[in-house]
Amino acid sequence: MRRKLLTTGALLGMMIMMSTGSIAQPRHPQIREAMEALRNAKEHLEHAAHDFGGHRVDAIHAIDEAMHQLEICMHYD
Repeated sequence: MRRKLLTTGALLGMMIMMSTGSIAQPRHPQIREAMEALRNAKEHLEHAAHDFGGHRVDAIHAIDEAMHQLEICMHYD
């Protein structure tokens, strides 16, 4: 009886998994990748040994603005 119950439970679990499809993928993977690249660039700039002729601060501000725009993009399909 117990073995039959376990087999039935396993079959039911497999049927549920197959009916729901694969695990949902996060939306907008390319935008997420771009955001990660921008985070890495910002990290490098923040810890850079020099200011790149005064452009480091401007670049960091541009990254912040780009991140803000990408966050807005994430709300659209």
